[in-house]
Amino acid sequence: MKVTHLNIKGMHCAGCSSAVEKALNNLDNVESAVVNLTLEKATVTGEINPTKLVDAVKNVGYDAEILEEESAITSGEKKTEELETKFIVAKKQMTIAWWLTIPVMIWMIPEMLFGIMWPSALIFHVGMVILSGVVLFGVGSDTLQSAWKSARHRTPNMDVLIALGSLSAWGTGLVKLLAFTGIVSHMTSFAGIAGMIVAFHLTGRYIESKARGKASAAIRKLMTLGAKNALVLTSDGTERQISIQELRVGDVMVVRAGEKIPTDGEIVRGNASVNESLATGESMPVEKSAGDHVLGATINLDSTLQIKATKIGKETFLAQVIKLVESAQTTKVPIQVFADRMTARFVPVVLVLALLTFFVWIFFPNVMIGAANIFGKWLPWVSVSLSPWALAFYAAIAVLVIACPCALGLATPTALMVGSGKGAENGILIRDGAAIQRMTDVTTVVLDKTGTLTQGEPEVSEVILLGDTSEDETMRLAASLESESTHPLAKAIVEKANLDKNGLVTIENVQVEAGIGVSGTVDGKSIKIGTANFTGMDEQDFNEKTPVYMSVDGKPVAIFLLTDAIKHGISDVIHSLKSKGLKILLVTGDREKTAKSLADILGIDDYRFQVLPGEKAAIVKELQASGEVVVMVGDGINDAPALAQADVGIALSTGTDIAMESGEIVLTGSDLQGVVKAFNLSRAVFKKIKQNLFWAFFYNIIAIPMAVMGLLHPVIAEAAMALSSINVVGNSNRLKKISLR
Repeated sequence: MKVTHLNIKGMHCAGCSSAVEKALNNLDNVESAVVNLTLEKATVTGEINPTKLVDAVKNVGYDAEILEEESAITSGEKKTEELETKFIVAKKQMTIAWWLTIPVMIWMIPEMLFGIMWPSALIFHVGMVILSGVVLFGVGSDTLQSAWKSARHRTPNMDVLIALGSLSAWGTGLVKLLAFTGIVSHMTSFAGIAGMIVAFHLTGRYIESKARGKASAAIRKLMTLGAKNALVLTSDGTERQISIQELRVGDVMVVRAGEKIPTDGEIVRGNASVNESLATGESMPVEKSAGDHVLGATINLDSTLQIKATKIGKETFLAQVIKLVESAQTTKVPIQVFADRMTARFVPVVLVLALLTFFVWIFFPNVMIGAANIFGKWLPWVSVSLSPWALAFYAAIAVLVIACPCALGLATPTALMVGSGKGAENGILIRDGAAIQRMTDVTTVVLDKTGTLTQGEPEVSEVILLGDTSEDETMRLAASLESESTHPLAKAIVEKANLDKNGLVTIENVQVEAGIGVSGTVDGKSIKIGTANFTGMDEQDFNEKTPVYMSVDGKPVAIFLLTDAIKHGISDVIHSLKSKGLKILLVTGDREKTAKSLADILGIDDYRFQVLPGEKAAIVKELQASGEVVVMVGDGINDAPALAQADVGIALSTGTDIAMESGEIVLTGSDLQGVVKAFNLSRAVFKKIKQNLFWAFFYNIIAIPMAVMGLLHPVIAEAAMALSSINVVGNSNRLKKISLR
């Protein structure tokens, strides 16, 4: 299915992103559209003309541009500059607003405390209107324009509430000035409050932009990690520096000590220690030599290397990491769906509620004043001595500016953004944000054996000859046949033979049966290598060693005994998972005794043996049918069906095969400790999401009724509104400090 990325401009709040998302999802042939407010990006799945997507965004009052896949990955510096510019503008607007608003607040103190309007009532009210007007129509003009644009396109956002509240307050000042001429009757002025509302709003936007910048810092850091230039060897043996965009597959790069490796490649000359913390989250350097693969943006620590470029641009490890992190940040956690529905309906509901509040205070002033007297006697700013019209304006303005859908809209995305960035720094790549929530419900962890619990690189420790064929001939035939298979045991036998292509014989009629064995013919003889049953031989017990049987024309020829070392620290991982109340199931294609021995060593209570690759998914499905919520952990090759079947698939990967699509969570390395970290990260992120949603709902449930009853000063209401969004983003940023171990 086609995926299109769009850069969205002009969004200020969760209501904005909700409107854009709804417009995109309403288009024909769009399977799904997700808008990320912080990244200012939309991800659309479906076979649709990109131009129609751009038009749909423009029709609801925002601007959009199509991001090509390449530019979507390499736009880190541009995005950083945009965020810095927005931050500078927000800071400037806030500063000007307060320079004008603070004098207004000081000027209002004598009037509020002693009823004195200095130097005269007329000058006082004229001053309030002028100073607040400069704030409202000057630095607050962006808010007014955004409000008008969204209202005109019938997709009202948060700025509509702020604009109506501040304009209404400022308008009472104009009416007050008219009262001096006798054109209208007496009216209480809230003009000074208008400037304060805008000042607090701009302060909230400034702090929020700063916090959002921190929330997206992880992915922006990833985007800017790559080298900008590369030093390459030319055909005449000289060195030439080129930009990373000019680099091509096959170019040989020269990387000296302390320099970044420009792109993924294979060492052709030299030995060095390489810092791969970018990929694995581990700070210990890895020794690399000729023939080893290295990753772009990792650091050569201590010697000069010559590296042949094998991947460039969007195919590199770093690009794939960024792609996976962005994928997580533009997917939705199930709990977010309800919050999004609330956000989409929030502004229209608040507008109606503010209107109702105004008319209730006009038509039932005594009832509302009585309620305000009861609950407001402890609140110094509550005054019921104003006229009914003034009290109605006072309450309606407070309702407009207190209501905050932003906190609801930001609750999940900000936590997911910070969490996915934290994960990327620790070698945990979350492909699907929904996996975060599902991980919290997991009851059973299914672990593959080879490549997951063990090194995945078995070695032939002994060859038992059973016929008259010499060991050299046996190994030659075995290696020739096993070279047709990609199974780790087959590779071990080929490596044991240590023959080049000239030393192998041609095998005909090769047939590979996954998890069972491989067969073929040579010189009219039928050769089979695999399980005892497959080769027609009697199964034997070799304790912890894994036997691979070989027969020729149905006669036993040899048994290869293989060992596969258990990864370091696996017992601690199993203990950690069991301490979380999780059931552990070992699944392996090995014999029962091998499976039982490994399970006993690691403290695993349950295991399944002689399981074919295709049967792993059936085992997961069986567990799910019995009510278990299953995580499958595998190496992402023959485990792909089981990883896809599981509620959450965790694929162990290496830097050279990072682009796998089989798991919702990918660990960039072979260390199983990453599974424990993934559980800890998921639970921490989901906990933050629930905290954010609770406080967002709690705030609105308490604050809106207080505003309706006239118990909230409009300025306090605006400050509280801004604080609620800041609290959500700040709480999410605390995820950066958690320990995943």
